[in-house]
Amino acid sequence: MELRLHDITLKNQTITLRPMTENDWDILLKWNNTSQVLYYVEGDDVTSRDLDEIQAIYRSISQAALCFIIESSGKPIGECWLQKMNLERILQKYPNTDCRRIDLMIGEMEFWGRGIGTEAIRLLTAFGFDQEHADYVFGCDVADYNLASQKAFQKAGYQLSKKNRTAARDEG
Repeated sequence: MELRLHDITLKNQTITLRPMTENDWDILLKWNNTSQVLYYVEGDDVTSRDLDEIQAIYRSISQAALCFIIESSGKPIGECWLQKMNLERILQKYPNTDCRRIDLMIGEMEFWGRGIGTEAIRLLTAFGFDQEHADYVFGCDVADYNLASQKAFQKAGYQLSKKNRTAARDEG
């Protein structure tokens, strides 16, 4: 299976979301093997991924999602996607509606805390509603210890609907 490709590019004054391609494996491998980055995406359960795992994950997700690389000044700094909802608990709560979800990772840590996640969420949300005609767009399963991601979604207008406690390792 290959990545399902698309030709959609989203931009604002700060960032560009360009289509993820089969040429992006080196940067995705780097980000998925940076322990601090992976911790905020996966928690303590995953500490690294090999190329085969990364390709299987992104190729699978791309079948139901539009996958993007986040760029700032032409430099790849993260990834994100707008995906058809795959969580049964949400699909049951909103039957017969077009529900989508946003997932993202800022892989270059020097870009953390600059509002780039919020900008990516805003671009994907607007695209989801305006172009894809989604009924609902969610940010799902953001860990309670990932305060930066929670704040990014809140700044983009999202509201917390349910909080689950997650055990977190000491990052100090």
